[in-house]
Amino acid sequence: MATVGYEYSAEEPLNREPPVKDLVSSFFTESDGYDRNHGPIPHVDASKHIVRVDGAVGNILELSVDQLHKNFAQHEVVCALQCAGNRRHTMRILLKEVQGIDWFDGAVMNCRWRGLRLRDVLQKAGVAVSDGQDAHVAFACFQTPCQEDSWYGGSIELERAMREDADVVLALEMNGHPLPPNHGYPVRVVAPGIAGARSVKWLDRITVQLHESANYYQQHDYKVLPPEAVDGESAKQYWHTVPAIQDMPVNSVVAVPKSGDTVAASPDGTIPVKGYALPSGENGPVTKVEVSSDEGKTWNEADLISHPEDFENTKWAWTLWRAAVKVEPGHPRSVWSRATDKSGNVQPSCPQWNLRGVVYNGYGEAKDLTVV
Repeated sequence: MATVGYEYSAEEPLNREPPVKDLVSSFFTESDGYDRNHGPIPHVDASKHIVRVDGAVGNILELSVDQLHKNFAQHEVVCALQCAGNRRHTMRILLKEVQGIDWFDGAVMNCRWRGLRLRDVLQKAGVAVSDGQDAHVAFACFQTPCQEDSWYGGSIELERAMREDADVVLALEMNGHPLPPNHGYPVRVVAPGIAGARSVKWLDRITVQLHESANYYQQHDYKVLPPEAVDGESAKQYWHTVPAIQDMPVNSVVAVPKSGDTVAASPDGTIPVKGYALPSGENGPVTKVEVSSDEGKTWNEADLISHPEDFENTKWAWTLWRAAVKVEPGHPRSVWSRATDKSGNVQPSCPQWNLRGVVYNGYGEAKDLTVV
């Protein structure tokens, strides 16, 4: 499954809209994909790069990239990665102002990743944590300073890291090719179902420890703060009390048409609508997408698009969908979408506002349409 997405750099205007039409109309055309970094992109010499595994382990490991390729079984996983701030723009305009880059609906990518399982590396190191201890696996990149810290890091729970069915990999390839520099060459973490901030690129160190990563982006960002946190100052009292985002929620987006478009109806009075949907955390795949043209009074099921070769491997992947929706001519018109995943999680109409504008998963919507 090819990557379809959009790449931002920190220098781009914060109100720039990604070309969401292309996200679905191009379907499986390969591109370099959505990209988000908190600092400059390093160009790492793979022949000299070492990944250190330390902390609460019996054997400290220092693994070359060549060893990562040759000394461990390679595993493939198709999964979506998304920024926790995907759809932040919608929270901003629908609810109230938030802090952060004005992501529209394209801060997501779907790829075929290949590499070694993280659990295999940890088993080789010999995890030395007692049963019942709240342990974590922290990932660190020291290649370049970041916007808010001198290094970049994140962590996930040890229990998730050690489960084979969690499919956490140290990825060496993306869509059948070596990772490009902007996606973490020569090795990065891919933690399916979890906010992309935890899938650390340009991986230098893996540490088993009894606390989360101390990095700024684990402790002071990518958290759903309570509504009482209305600015940077009032947020200070909550950062240490709120858990870091891990699993992302069920979501869907109307990508075609986009808000403000003029759309010609077919002779039967329908317009073509397309989009993508994402399951929540480990609860994939998406099993149903519904579409409404009357502000949720009635819903009709969309057609889900899948690749036959990926049928058994879509738990973590996005699902592309399409529908022919009957819409009366005129202006303004709107189309909504909502997704349901395998565990029955249903996309809500609108989540609660939070200062950082993260994990927004209200109904997908194309509004202000003119139907002719």
